[in-house]
Amino acid sequence: MQLSWAERELMEAIRDARTRRYTLKSRGEAWNVDLAGAYRVQAALQAGPVKGYKLGLISPAKQAQMGITSPIWGRLPARMLPDGSVSLQAFLQPRVEPEVAVVLRDPVGPDATPGAAWSAVAGFVLCADVLDSVWEGYRFTAAEVVADNASGGACLLGERLLAPDQLQGSLRLYLNGRLAAEGPVASLGDPALQLCWLARQTGGLAPGQVVPLGSPASAVPLEPGLVEVALGDTCLVCQVQA
Repeated sequence: MQLSWAERELMEAIRDARTRRYTLKSRGEAWNVDLAGAYRVQAALQAGPVKGYKLGLISPAKQAQMGITSPIWGRLPARMLPDGSVSLQAFLQPRVEPEVAVVLRDPVGPDATPGAAWSAVAGFVLCADVLDSVWEGYRFTAAEVVADNASGGACLLGERLLAPDQLQGSLRLYLNGRLAAEGPVASLGDPALQLCWLARQTGGLAPGQVVPLGSPASAVPLEPGLVEVALGDTCLVCQVQA
């Protein structure tokens, strides 16, 4: 994959900031990198096998604010799927939001219909999505956040598979027992339509991959202690170390 000079400059800026652990100030459109170029930068920075993809900016209001008309997506390498706990030391400016993730049993091709996408779903799991933008104060353009892998930090996944009819009510996030954020699961939209859109963007989804569908609630700063994501009587509990 060939990067333009401008795309390479953006890639090196993000890579250096991540390696040396500092944040970058947004340069807006001054990078001269469009959204397609930003996805090429993302691919270069996240080279290697992926365990799935994550969706971001799923609400029309957020999309309008960013000057786009569809969600964004990022890659989930194995290192972004830890088992049960994370450390604040691993991130630059971590925030967390409650999500639901699709677990795929079968592939979803780039030309899949919504019915075929539904048939490919093994179930859903709760997810604590840890965001970690390289951009200072989470102020960025659409191209900047896409190049930075959609602010991907880590995704902590539940083990209990949920059926589609269990995706009802309010998805809640608790930090050390305190309700920190919540939002209606219905605002996530139709998962099958989201999967079809994502499969077209990525060239297809594979069996066993997971796809966090974005959050109906605002992200909040991550803190040491317990993070809980709850939906009905199902709860995901994660440990955050200082």
